[in-house]
Amino acid sequence: MGQSTVKQSWDSSLPTVITREQAIYGWQQSILPIVRQQCEKDGEPDYVARSESFSDYADMLREDGDISEWQCFNWTHPAECGE
Repeated sequence: MGQSTVKQSWDSSLPTVITREQAIYGWQQSILPIVRQQCEKDGEPDYVARSESFSDYADMLREDGDISEWQCFNWTHPAECGE
């Protein structure tokens, strides 16, 4: 992601991880525009599609070792997901 990573005190499974804010920024820049283009042609937010895409994005980050399992399973979705 090109941003610095930090060690979280509650996570000892990885040497460094990205923050929730960094993950949300990455999702907003790379995934949310695609969701808008594909699922929101009527101009109405598709909160289900947005939430699913963020969950998938977080899971990808976990699989790549950018975030821990704890982060993946405990983060709340960003405001753009309607939550």
